[in-house]
Amino acid sequence: MFTESGWFESVAQAQRRAKKRLPKSVYAALVAGSERGITASDNTAAFAELGFAPHVAGLSNERELSTTLMGQPLSFPVMISPTGVQAVHPSGEVAVARAAAARGISMGLSLFASKPIEEVVAANPRTFFQVHWVGSRELLAHMLDRARSAGAVGLIVTVDWSFSEGRDWGSPVIPERLDARAMLRLAPEALARPRWLARWARSGTLPDLTAPNLAPPGKPAPTFFAAYREWKSTPLPTWEDIAWLREQWDGPFMLKGISRVDDALRAVDAGVTAISVSNHGGNNLDGSPASIRALPAIAEAVGDQVEITLDGGIRRGSDVAKALALGARAVLIGRAYLWGLAGDGQAGVENVLDILRVGLDSAVLGLGHASVHTLGPSDVVVPPGFARADRLAGPVHPTPDRSSEFVSEKLIRARPSREG
Repeated sequence: MFTESGWFESVAQAQRRAKKRLPKSVYAALVAGSERGITASDNTAAFAELGFAPHVAGLSNERELSTTLMGQPLSFPVMISPTGVQAVHPSGEVAVARAAAARGISMGLSLFASKPIEEVVAANPRTFFQVHWVGSRELLAHMLDRARSAGAVGLIVTVDWSFSEGRDWGSPVIPERLDARAMLRLAPEALARPRWLARWARSGTLPDLTAPNLAPPGKPAPTFFAAYREWKSTPLPTWEDIAWLREQWDGPFMLKGISRVDDALRAVDAGVTAISVSNHGGNNLDGSPASIRALPAIAEAVGDQVEITLDGGIRRGSDVAKALALGARAVLIGRAYLWGLAGDGQAGVENVLDILRVGLDSAVLGLGHASVHTLGPSDVVVPPGFARADRLAGPVHPTPDRSSEFVSEKLIRARPSREG
């Protein structure tokens, strides 16, 4: 697709480049999932179980990919998912925000980001600020006031990272701070990746392991792990807490982490603008269903009441098309853009976004549509048992009489590699 030197043609290639360029522990942090990594793997594998039902004539010469999400225009239905401490590149979240702005999409900024919200909003005015239920209501109100003052266009409240006590699958030991002892321990890894080391040397900085957006009023930013410990020690939120938080923010409000119909209904009752069907990229309770498996029942239950997004496992534009066909308005991406950031900074993130856009356009073309808004369940062949849902999830409506034509038993059982 691209002929320029240094550009990659797939998200899998971006991942391979990230693995080659990043120190081992930094790369491991990008691919880790909780415990055995069952959910992290299934997030991508589940997409391979879904087939398409393409057309071959009467196709549209032009396709409309643009949409809106929570009042913000998107040039195509992809949004940057908030991820914390982007030490893969010195510019971190600012580079990602600029790339998203250049490609006409919104940015999600993590509460645990390495860059302050003011810098990120300046790079992309379509920035949504993510919060976890952490500390006191007073601290949360302060963070919301800061986000409002900085110009954040909406809020993403993440509730799908609360249960995993097991050590993350493949997760490296990350230091509290980069002091002399930590740098000495990590020196062999860094020296083995001279290009990564040189990039940081040119920036004149070290990877920032603090959380500037969690700084209490008048106090310095805590380290990432100090902030993490405070979050872990905070009593878990109730639905009344979610409703209270919604009352504190008068703009667009997404609740991220829904994987059950009953929780989706409670989110609607709390007055959210949007929900994200998510399992935190497999970093929550291992064995939770892949996000795409949970999507159809949730979309059927609340799709006419709130905007629905999905995150987890998006690696291709065709994955975006499958999510849209099964009820999502847009998707959020995480690891894919981080691999692009590691590979080539802002340009690498733009590269990943271009790959997804072109792939989505091809899928919309092949399915015989002129707009992403007309994609629907009839475009996707869902094998029997795909949802693996309990009675709370409600029924899924596959097309059993056509599944065998498009999805073989071998494909249904397939589990592609993480690079998929």
